Amino acid sequence: QVQLVESGGGMVQAGGSLRLSCAASGNIFRINVMAWYRQAPGKQRELVALIFNSGTINYVDSVKGRFTVARDNPKNTVYLQMNSLKPEDTAVYYCNAVLSTTYGSSASNYWGQGTQVTVSS
Repeated sequence: QVQLVESGGGMVQAGGSLRLSCAASGNIFRINVMAWYRQAPGKQRELVALIFNSGTINYVDSVKGRFTVARDNPKNTVYLQMNSLKPEDTAVYYCNAVLSTTYGSSASNYWGQGTQVTVSS
């Protein structure tokens, strides 16, 4: 089995910072992509940032210049440093990994349980 465990959420004032972490554990052969998504109340889940094995990184436009995603491959961990937070960043943040569990198997999507980030004005 594979588990993704997030940590680091909380409440912060506008302009503040938070750092999210997500560690993947279990029967993992290869992680292709690790990503962060978020879902605000009444809205669809959206991709915030993702990082490929190659190191290629993509961000949603609304967080560019404020958020930084990083990955520690030996630890199967992805981080999201969030600076200059805004009230509109308030959401449940989910960790996502696309990974394979054995050599030659196809990759599947795995999700963390989510961590709440609340930014007050």
